[in-house]
Amino acid sequence: MLRTEKISVKLGQFSLNNISIDIAEGEYYVLLGRSGAGKSQLLELLCGLTSPDEGKIYLNGRDITNSKIQDRNLGLVFQDFSLFPHMSVRNNISYSLRVRKIPFDEIDRQVASIASEMNISDLLDRKPGFLSGGEKQRVALARTLIIAPDVLLLDEPLSSVDASLKDSIRRLLRRLNRNGQTIIHVTHDFSEAISLASRVGVIHNGRIIQEGTPDEVFRHPANKFVARYAGIKNFFRVKYINNNGKYTGVTDKGVRINLADSNYPSEGLLIIRSGEIILSGDQSDKQMVTSIKGIIDDIVPTTTGFEVSINAGDYIFADISGKEMESGSYKVGEVIWASFDSDSVMTLSDK
Repeated sequence: MLRTEKISVKLGQFSLNNISIDIAEGEYYVLLGRSGAGKSQLLELLCGLTSPDEGKIYLNGRDITNSKIQDRNLGLVFQDFSLFPHMSVRNNISYSLRVRKIPFDEIDRQVASIASEMNISDLLDRKPGFLSGGEKQRVALARTLIIAPDVLLLDEPLSSVDASLKDSIRRLLRRLNRNGQTIIHVTHDFSEAISLASRVGVIHNGRIIQEGTPDEVFRHPANKFVARYAGIKNFFRVKYINNNGKYTGVTDKGVRINLADSNYPSEGLLIIRSGEIILSGDQSDKQMVTSIKGIIDDIVPTTTGFEVSINAGDYIFADISGKEMESGSYKVGEVIWASFDSDSVMTLSDK
């Protein structure tokens, strides 16, 4: 449906390089990256606010690289909403229809319909200055959706919304997508990608460095940068030791990690998910299970339980449930064993 073919553009000291994405009809594509990674610049290229130095942009097979903004039928919702402060909500929503000289009765019908869908019918006569962040977001969405865009482009749509309202906006976006709206959503927030995306692209320094379903990207990160976005903290630089075909990774601090059968280089980077580490008072005697002895350095409450940091020379982070914490009665300063299966260990590109 929407496809870019190796588009590049230089913007001062920053550049987007060889961006190729292919968005299918009805897809919810989340572009994830830090501030300054190039997310908003890519949206501006797609909707025609800027033009690429190289490459092509196609919509439904039509080359729109040099098309005017109004001829692309792409709808962009800006991060700051960009509502007209002197206009009522009704006139904000209807602005594009009035510019197109749509008959007044048809404008009224469409505004009433989209306002009902966005649950803002009671706000139509208010000015934006009297709206909450969540209400402004719904008005901005309504103003864009009323033109029935082929693709809805969202620039950090939840960044200006209070935490208490984010869930309702997420539900609204999921409903729009279920009803067939194709969406490209840029954000720096990992949780938004998890909760909304059917496919994720991770952008870093103007390049897309990994794409796939949320499960593919966050369970199998291509490199350290993506892994950090997935919330992984256990990174170990190791030397690989081959002992009669059985490999062990040994860290600089001498921590030994049992590895599944494979071919390994002389050294590299290993990661272990915090949720796959089991804590106990005893060393595991199971084959191919690594048990590392350490001292509990800190215990921090999380939304799902507790994060336990263990000083074993190298630091190991384990996520455990409240029930596990209660049954284990773990305390700072206590000696503990952290165990994990060799299949839980992933090798990673150190980038």
